[in-house]
Amino acid sequence: MKILVTGCNGQLGTEVRLQSSLHADHQYLFTDVAELDICDEAAVNAYVDQNEVDIIINCAAFTAVDKAEERAPIVAQLNAVAPGYLAQAMERRGGSVIHVSTDYVFDGTSHVPYREDMSTSPRTAYGQTKLDGERAVLSGCSRAVVLRTAWLYSPYGNNFVKTMLRLGRERTELGVVFDQIGTPTSAADLAAAIFQIIDRGIVPGVYHFTNEGVTSWYDFTLAIHRLAGIRTCCVRPLHTEDFPTPAVRPHYSVLDKSKIKSTYQISIPWWEDSLAQCIRLLENGGSQC
Repeated sequence: MKILVTGCNGQLGTEVRLQSSLHADHQYLFTDVAELDICDEAAVNAYVDQNEVDIIINCAAFTAVDKAEERAPIVAQLNAVAPGYLAQAMERRGGSVIHVSTDYVFDGTSHVPYREDMSTSPRTAYGQTKLDGERAVLSGCSRAVVLRTAWLYSPYGNNFVKTMLRLGRERTELGVVFDQIGTPTSAADLAAAIFQIIDRGIVPGVYHFTNEGVTSWYDFTLAIHRLAGIRTCCVRPLHTEDFPTPAVRPHYSVLDKSKIKSTYQISIPWWEDSLAQCIRLLENGGSQC
């Protein structure tokens, strides 16, 4: 099959590109905005038809949650409208779309893990545009998979893990919120899951994927510092109200992964094991980004 990967320079797109060599039975087209502007419907249709694309893995998104509050129209174009263009293009060709979404489609007030069939109620511009994108993909392509994830990190680009490593080495004291609960997700593990979905045969629908386990941002930071051998920085727990942000953060965003595990027989690593692998790669010079 011929697979188009959009947003190939981001965290997930980079991991998909790296892992594609393990799935050499497919052909790949890796694009970012310089190669294909997915907000241009005509360009999307032309690219998909000229290259005879069978599957699109859409890793492109506006993910700066706070900035999204000020730039809602631009964010909506990339997160909501463009995914619809991709989905409609693949529907015409009888192909499939795998679209990545977020825990921010929920309001974060639950006390039990969110299932795919639970009511969505985003509280941010980012969350609303991502939910709109889900709907555009599912209505535009009958062979679409939507993958909701959370707390994504990797050795590439900017993310929480790399920020905490840097701050831990620069400062003697650091405050991190302890009352926001969720699950970190290795972009490498998410990329591996995407390939398993493709190789085992796409079953359309919405699925949740994070690593296994539950933690807070505070405990996540402690694990990052411990695994990296950072001992000179004192990490203090903060309440959410001590660290105000333009966009509301979910207090609880644990995602139930039963559906993806039963449908695709996917085995998901524990979050701290995957974190340790990422930190080892960073320490060995695995990313210059």
